[in-house]
Amino acid sequence: MQASIPVELGKDCDVDAGVLLGYPTGRHIELRPVRIGDRARIRAGTVIYASVVIGAGFETGHNVVVREENRIGDDCAIWNSSTIDYGCVLGSRVKIHCNCYVAQYTIFEDDVFLAPGVTIANDPHPLCAKCMQGPTLRTGVRVGVNATILPHVIIGENALVGAGSVVTGDVPPRAVVVGNPARVVCDVDELECPFDLVKPYVNGLDVRRRPEWETVQALPRPVRKPPRAGK
Repeated sequence: MQASIPVELGKDCDVDAGVLLGYPTGRHIELRPVRIGDRARIRAGTVIYASVVIGAGFETGHNVVVREENRIGDDCAIWNSSTIDYGCVLGSRVKIHCNCYVAQYTIFEDDVFLAPGVTIANDPHPLCAKCMQGPTLRTGVRVGVNATILPHVIIGENALVGAGSVVTGDVPPRAVVVGNPARVVCDVDELECPFDLVKPYVNGLDVRRRPEWETVQALPRPVRKPPRAGK
């Protein structure tokens, strides 16, 4: 661990060799200490810039970049080769999978999930930057693989963005949106598990945020998709 800017680590943190904390940005900002809460697990290749505040229970995969002036809540995870650009605000229990890009001035509320390859944009006419602002993802938003979310968009609480979608406008709470441009196809509570194990969403809440997560057993691997009715 090398620190160019002062770093304040909480208790019981595990930081690999090859991690760089307190990297000084080339932007003209006040360079404040990096503050990371208790129980962090930071893996090799991670770079966290100056003036970042992170809560307890933070975890990274390898080669994660967290740019300056970000504020991140408790129990957040960012996996391999993902970047959080500067000036973002992430709530608690945010999970960002591999190869994601979160543009500057994006806001995630609590319990947001990004699947691999999600791209967040923030400039409606690139290289101007005068009105640059990322989208806002409200509490419990889930975004599928390789989706793109454009600037200034607000995605409502507990909404679901389908894989490969391009979100160009606001999304209502609990809506399922798919396509390019993304359009509403149903409410998340209408979705069904193909294996009939559990109701995927109840009042917009995914199963991880409901008691069933502790009681329903996972299927043995490999899991085979059931045939369609009538086939």
